[in-house]
Amino acid sequence: MCNRYTPPAMAEMEREWAIGSRNPVRWWDAELFPRGQGPFIRRAKDDAGYSRELVVGQWGLIPWFAKEPKLKYPTNNARSEELADKASYKHPWARGQRCIIPAADFDEPNWESGKNVWWRFRRADARPWGLAGLWNTWTDKATGEVHESYTMLTINADAHPLMNRMHKPDPKLAADQQDKRSVIPIEPGDYDQWLAGNQAEAQALLRLAPVELFNAGPA
Repeated sequence: MCNRYTPPAMAEMEREWAIGSRNPVRWWDAELFPRGQGPFIRRAKDDAGYSRELVVGQWGLIPWFAKEPKLKYPTNNARSEELADKASYKHPWARGQRCIIPAADFDEPNWESGKNVWWRFRRADARPWGLAGLWNTWTDKATGEVHESYTMLTINADAHPLMNRMHKPDPKLAADQQDKRSVIPIEPGDYDQWLAGNQAEAQALLRLAPVELFNAGPA
């Protein structure tokens, strides 16, 4: 799971995802925490063909059944194994409401020393991360206000030699049963498949990234 990340600079996002002509008017938080306002990239809603648009929304997906935008339970991370069944995510997943979350870096806690040491993760090739996510649009019935929101997808990382070192281990569980979690990077060549492919094509991209992709260490 991830609870802190940094969006790239606007110019970097424009170069990486070719969304310069569709920038939102609103700005976003310089450092993202759950329920903050952050940028995400999706297939343009008003384009009958295919193009990308940059949107700003709450990091914490607001499901259709929510009574208010600020939820009392966390939805900033979604387990990819549960997307088809989890009430908060199954409709966006079924409708293909997939997004890419731009990140210059993200942070995870390492407990190998016996206390929490934050590690920072960047790409070894110096490009921004494009992390897999889902988005939703929710309208407040009382005010008519429209809220955009998104969640970051995660995957089991017990077998990953780097990501399985993150988060506090449960001493009652075996090393291969910890359910350590990792974000899911979408590689540049797969951006269009993630945003516009069918569900099977998107499902094929829900996988751990190779260790050599990461530039990681204490923040």
